[in-house]
Amino acid sequence: MPTTSPAAPLAARRARVAVSTVFFVNAVLYANLVPRLPEIKDRLGLSNAELGTAIAAMPLGALAAGLLAPALIQRLGSARVASFGLVLLAATVACLPLAPAWVALAGLMLVAGALDSVIDVAQNAHGFRVQRAYGRSIVNAFHGLWSVGAVVGGLLGTAAAGLGVPLPLHLAVSGSVFAVVAVVAYRFMLPGPEDAERDAPAEPDADAPAVARGRPSGRALLPLAALGGLAACGAFVEDAGSSWGALFLRGEVGADAATAGLAFVALSVAMTVGRLTGDRAVDRFGQRRVALVGGAGIAAGMGLALAVPSVATTLVGFAAAGLGVATLVPAVMHAADELPGLPHGVGLTVVSWLLRVGFLVSPTAVGLVADATSLRVGLLGVVLAGLTVLALGRFLVDARGAGDAPSDPHAPPTTAGPATAPF
Repeated sequence: MPTTSPAAPLAARRARVAVSTVFFVNAVLYANLVPRLPEIKDRLGLSNAELGTAIAAMPLGALAAGLLAPALIQRLGSARVASFGLVLLAATVACLPLAPAWVALAGLMLVAGALDSVIDVAQNAHGFRVQRAYGRSIVNAFHGLWSVGAVVGGLLGTAAAGLGVPLPLHLAVSGSVFAVVAVVAYRFMLPGPEDAERDAPAEPDADAPAVARGRPSGRALLPLAALGGLAACGAFVEDAGSSWGALFLRGEVGADAATAGLAFVALSVAMTVGRLTGDRAVDRFGQRRVALVGGAGIAAGMGLALAVPSVATTLVGFAAAGLGVATLVPAVMHAADELPGLPHGVGLTVVSWLLRVGFLVSPTAVGLVADATSLRVGLLGVVLAGLTVLALGRFLVDARGAGDAPSDPHAPPTTAGPATAPF
């Protein structure tokens, strides 16, 4: 674990609050708009397909720009990219109701997706800096606060719509407020270079392998590919609740419309609870073991829901999937950020990019299988995702706490105990 100066605990606590704020604001900004998308659709006279295509520009923008994050972070720093990226995102979202036509709307969505992907990498990169300063797991709570922010943003948008607040005024005011919050958060984030909290590596000699000299190594490609697969599995599980949970309850179980939405609620609530409490589990049992247990929970829970379809088993299955996937994406990002043989930030960026690919591909894949067979068969992909986590989980960081480098997946298991927090 890296040593810290006497002032580090206070700096780390402040930075933790700042990064938590950035995650929260990132979620609020777009979720604040979602309840009012029908108003944009009506104002521009768009069909459902036209609105859907415009919204789809967001993941396309994210995929196009996501790989630029390492260069921006190395040049500007993760704190600046995350905080001031949110200012740009707030301005972009505030401009959406002013779009005069579909082309402009889709273009703004494209920009919003591009900004969001870069912010996502930067906020996670800085979160891992703070986690290393703490010497114990805290990053799951950041993702939990993102989930809370999404709920709060949706409630704000719903309240504004219910009160009849004009959409341009609503987004201009909320965007301005949250942009100021993001700038204030920047003042309390960690200063210095991105690797300041890491243990200082020994100076490699000229004959040292490329990994030791900081150049990309071919040996890093297999772990990186495995981590990317795990990230895609996380996307597959999360998307199952939002895209297919209600349809499964209505079409396969025969539930009414009011009950159908509970599948998504069960997954989302369980995932949020898992993220807010996951750091304690990671510190106690290790990141790899928690992910493996989560993978088993995903496979068993959704297997039960598909094998014995009823309202009760479906809710239990989706809740088990949400709890099982709760710490998976943060674990994958942590392992990728610590992966030796890659320039700083590249591993985190690649798995974040593949995570978004997973969200883009997952609904189409399940839909095609469901059309050819049934939705029960299509959702077997969630069970397979859980089994894949069990198969690839050895590539995750095995050490407990946050300050250690990831273990070699081919090395014997570590016996290190939990790290001690600096305060």
